[in-house]
Amino acid sequence: MQHAQRPTWPHKDLLDVTQLTRAELFHLLDTAAQFHDINRRPVKKVPTLKGKSVVLFFAEPSTRTKTSFDVAGKRLSADTFSLAKSGSSLSKGESLKDTALTLQAMTPDIIVIRHSSSGAAQFLAERLDCSVVNAGDGWHAHPTQALLDCYSLRQVWGDTFEGRTLLILGDIAHSRVARSNVHLLASLGVKVRLCAPRTLLPAGVHNWPVAIFNRLDDAVQGVDAAMCLRLQLERQQAGLLPDLREYAQRYCLSPRHLAMAAPGARVLHPGPMNRGLEISSVLADAPESLILDQVAAGVATRMAILFLLATRSGIEQTADNGGRA
Repeated sequence: MQHAQRPTWPHKDLLDVTQLTRAELFHLLDTAAQFHDINRRPVKKVPTLKGKSVVLFFAEPSTRTKTSFDVAGKRLSADTFSLAKSGSSLSKGESLKDTALTLQAMTPDIIVIRHSSSGAAQFLAERLDCSVVNAGDGWHAHPTQALLDCYSLRQVWGDTFEGRTLLILGDIAHSRVARSNVHLLASLGVKVRLCAPRTLLPAGVHNWPVAIFNRLDDAVQGVDAAMCLRLQLERQQAGLLPDLREYAQRYCLSPRHLAMAAPGARVLHPGPMNRGLEISSVLADAPESLILDQVAAGVATRMAILFLLATRSGIEQTADNGGRA
């Protein structure tokens, strides 16, 4: 099958959703849709990136994101190599700069980095010739999560994001997922609401393009989707929450809350979930839940990102190159 020629991909790196134009975003999502189709086949592997190498440099613990990138790379036939902080020279006191130069000497095509320091991905990107993908840096950004969330919502909403309302619920202050989703979805015309205890709202949040709520019953009224965020239990130890039981009573999303939302409203969660604390178990498993769809979207979206960065071109090379049914 021949595909119409698309514009070349202009970005060496993917560091934040703010770098993407609307046209580039939908080009990426369209590419992900092609890979999503491939992932439904009995044979899911295509030779598109054969000979390319992808280093997964996770200096912060991760299971879902790291596994998703690993699967994405392998399904494109790229060679993937994992490096964790505990197994790298970083644990021996080596600087990020020296680690970066060591990695570059291995001539990878793409480095996917997760790091606890905001700006770590940009730091690498400015010093390396290969492409760098930000898989989460501090509280700053998590662009691939926002992109897969956008993809999941597009499966339900189509391209009509304008005028939709999305609620993001939970620990906003410490969430790079929330920040990236606010930037991306607000740019598409989505009305974003935030709901959290005051202690879990970030400084300067009143300058964000959002509406802020403290009561979940008010925040959920008429929304088209609700996204719960994982609550890290150390927040209570830090004194930001008086009691987890009280938090669950006030901010755990339940079927009662979804009944107040717009008809057909959907539920998202980036995972892993604390059932009964952020989201009720019944709602997590309900037909309205997109949580497992997000997992599948994560592989397809990350395949698209690796493909676009490794080839620096559009679909004219075809995501299905050599992998036709």
